[in-house]
Formats: sequence, structure tokens, C-alpha cells
Amino acid sequence: MQPGVTVKVLVTGATSLIGRHIVSRLLERGDEVAVLQRRPSGIAGVTEVCCDIASPSGAAKSESGKATTTSNTTEASLATALEGKDAVIHLAAKVSIAGRWDAFEAINIRGTERLIRMARQCGVARFVHISTPSVAHSGRSLIGAQAGAADPDHVRGHYARSKAIGEQIALSANGPDMKVLALRPHLVWGPGDTQLIQRIVDRARAGRLLLVGSALALIDTTYIDNAADAIVAGVDNADRAAGHALVISNGQPRTVSEIMQRILNAAGMDIPLRHVPAGIAITAGTVIENLWQLLDKQGDPPMTRFLAEQLATAHWFDQRETQRLLNWQPTVGIEEGFRRLAAFNKDATQSF
Repeated sequence: MQPGVTVKVLVTGATSLIGRHIVSRLLERGDEVAVLQRRPSGIAGVTEVCCDIASPSGAAKSESGKATTTSNTTEASLATALEGKDAVIHLAAKVSIAGRWDAFEAINIRGTERLIRMARQCGVARFVHISTPSVAHSGRSLIGAQAGAADPDHVRGHYARSKAIGEQIALSANGPDMKVLALRPHLVWGPGDTQLIQRIVDRARAGRLLLVGSALALIDTTYIDNAADAIVAGVDNADRAAGHALVISNGQPRTVSEIMQRILNAAGMDIPLRHVPAGIAITAGTVIENLWQLLDKQGDPPMTRFLAEQLATAHWFDQRETQRLLNWQPTVGIEEGFRRLAAFNKDATQSF
């Protein structure tokens, strides 16, 4: 986009860590931002629409800075949210390593279908679909890899499969009237993260954090500021990146062991981690995952096949195409990121 041009953007799933960072950046540069999620976000300076895109019947009434629930259909709510918008950033998703297939399907597939269809009807010109590298990961090491095509038939777990299908739906809508691209942030982390960081810390405190295999496989990660900047760049460079699926990362691969230890060190924890052979972890993860589904248990299982493979295999990605098409480069290196994380944790501890 040209400097000084105001963009009207709808962000779905804005209550997540990455969603809030994206909204903050859009507002800082003067864009008009609407957010859509099931419950009010409380984000200042935005127009809110409350709607469950996973359900055929939704509820929404938008007002600047707040939201009120009224009886409505999902499509009517989406039309309200999308009216006059230049771009959509679609973050809303069910993110979990376990759960029922129908829950993943409802939002990650059917919800994406509804949003794409209504965005086209409402004349939205740019659509940035937020995906995940797991849509193309079948358990083998990925070393300096390209993004690869989404492959729902061979990925691990309901989350990856549903996101793979959702990405295919989104990219199939790319055309002259609406430019669509898929961005796959890889292992996003930073201060306030309750997904990757907090789960690792909680497992370590409970004595359930294990290193799989040698833990020397290289992985890359994405500091939260870099992920948000890249996604906003996707809005600005949608014409150039249209039709592409691109992995986003810091481009600084480190071993699994180093990443784990530095996360724990930033939390003020000095805990020796135990290793488990990769074959045993993968077998155990498969059994536990199947048992979790059979018993319809809630919460995350201690291990799944996907998680074991992620911890045992390399997965880092060539960033040259991503940086070229998005006209973007990460600004916060991994060293600075961990410094900020440690400072955040220290401040949080002292505030109690």
C-alpha cells in the first residue's frame, strides 16, 4: 500500500496474542479496523462484530469500540462485518493438538468457507488466510524447505488436516477480483504467549516435559512482532503474493534442546530435562492420541504422534521467497526476543 493510504481491514480471531499484535499495528498506522470473534474483545479503537463463523446461525450488532448481541444469521453478521472492507485477515481457528473432528471442521473448514464466500460477495479485494506449516508436514525432516502444498491426506492430526483443507479452500478463491494468499507462521512465541511458551513452562513445572530423541534437530521459530509485521505486509503486498502459501519465521534455526532450555531460563527455571527415544515417543503418542479420542477426553494429551515427530525431526524453512513476496524482513532477532521474554517474566513475577 502507498504511505498515508487508510485501509479498512477486518480481523477475525483478534483476541489471540498474534491477533492483538496485528490489530495494534494496523491502528498505529491509521487503518480502520473491525474485529470479529464470538465474544467482545475489549480492544479499544475498533469496530466489533460478535459472530460464531462455525455456526450457520450467529449473532452480531456492530458499534464503534463495542459489541452488542442480537439475533441474526451468520451470513448477515458477516455481511455487516465485511461491508466496505478492503481486506480480511482470517485468524479465527480451533487450535489444539487433540479434540473431536467435528469441532475442527466447523470453524477451520466450514467457517473459512462462509467467510470466503461472503468476502467475495461483499467485494473484498484482499484476503490473508492464516494457516500453519503443519498442513504440509507428514513426519519427515524439513531442512531449508519451501512451504510445500497443503496435503490433508498425509498430515498428522485433526488440526493439521482441517487447516490444510481450509487453506485449499482459501487459495482456490484467489482470482482477479479477490487476491488471496496463505501465510503460515511457524512456532510463534513472545511475552504473554499462552500457547507455546506457557504450555512448555507448565509441563516442565509438572515434570512432564520430555526431550524426544537427541533433541539436536534444528527448528526455526517466529518472534511475535515479526509474525504480526509479516501478516500486515501480506495485506499490503497481496497483489504480488496472491495465490502463494508462505511460511513465516525468524530464519534463525536452533536445536530443540536450546529452544526449550532458553524458554525455561527466561521463566527463571533451571530444570534438567529427560530424554525419551524417538521411536518410543512416537508409538506412545499414537496410542495416547487414539485413547484420548476414544474416551472423548478434554484438554491436551501428554503426547501425540504429531508432537513427538515435531520434537524429533528438523523443520526449518527457506525464507527468501517469503521475504521477497511480502517485502518484509524480521526486525527482532532470537537473542533480543529471549531478552524481552525474560524481562516480561521478571516484571510479571515482581507484580505479584
